[in-house]
Amino acid sequence: MTDGPEPRDWQGKPVDCDGCRHQDLLARGGCRPRLACVNDRYARRLDRFFARNPKLAEEYLSHPHFEVRAVAARHCNLFVLSRLTGDPDETVRASVASRVPQRLLLQMRSDPEREVRIRVAGRLASAKLASMMRDADYYVRVIVARRVAPGLLPFMIDDPETEVRLTVARRIDESALPSMMHDPDAQVRTVVANGLPLALLPRMLPDPDWRVRLEVAGRIAAQYLPELLHDEEEMVRELAQSRLNGEPSELLPANSRARTVSAELDQNGRYQS
Repeated sequence: MTDGPEPRDWQGKPVDCDGCRHQDLLARGGCRPRLACVNDRYARRLDRFFARNPKLAEEYLSHPHFEVRAVAARHCNLFVLSRLTGDPDETVRASVASRVPQRLLLQMRSDPEREVRIRVAGRLASAKLASMMRDADYYVRVIVARRVAPGLLPFMIDDPETEVRLTVARRIDESALPSMMHDPDAQVRTVVANGLPLALLPRMLPDPDWRVRLEVAGRIAAQYLPELLHDEEEMVRELAQSRLNGEPSELLPANSRARTVSAELDQNGRYQS
C-alpha cells in the first residue's frame, strides 16, 4: 500500500534511494519508497520509517527539517528527549510534550506556544496544574479546569471565559457552588441550578434567564412552584404546573431540558454542549 504525494525530500527534491545511507534497510523491508522513508517529507512515510526502525530515531533529532525531528521524537528513547524541550519549532516541542517524563514536562508549562501548553496541561499530574490556572490561553485553562484537583476549582470561578467557568461549575464541590449563582452567563447559572443544594434553589427563582428558571422549576421544592405559575416563559409555567399536578413530565427532566435548549440557542460554537 502506498499513498500521498510524489516522494520529495524536505528541500523539495525528488527522493533518490541510490544516494540514501539506509539502502541496506530496503532489502530487509525496513523501508520502502512511497510507504516508509526517512528522506520523504511526507509525515506518514516518516512515521512508518521510524516505527519500523525506532533505534534510528535518535540519529535524526538534530535534522534540519522540523517534521523529521517531530516524528523522530515520537519514536526515540525517552531518555534523549530532554534535548528537544527547547527546540525552536513548536511542532517538535508539542511532540516532545506528548511523551516526555513528568520531571521534564514541568519545565514546559510556560512554553510560548499554546499547542505545546495544551499537551502539557493534558498530561501533567493534576497536583502540579495549579500554576497553569491563569494561563493566557482559554483552552489551556479549560483543560486545567477538567483535571485540576476539585479543591482548587474555587480559584477559577472568576475566569473571564465562559467555557472555563462551565467546566468549573460541573466539577466544583457542592459547598462552593453557591458562589457561582450570580455568574454573568446564563449557561453557567443553568449548570449551577442543576447542582445547587435544594435549600438554596429559591435564591435563583428571580433569575433573569428563563433557561435557568426552567432548571429551577424541575428541581425546586413543591412549595415554591406556585410562584413559577406566573412566569413569563410558557415552558417554565408548564413544567411547574405538571409537577404540581403530580404528572410525570413528558418533556425532559428539567435539568436535561434546560441544558438542551441552552445548547440549541447558543450562537458561539465553543460553548455548545
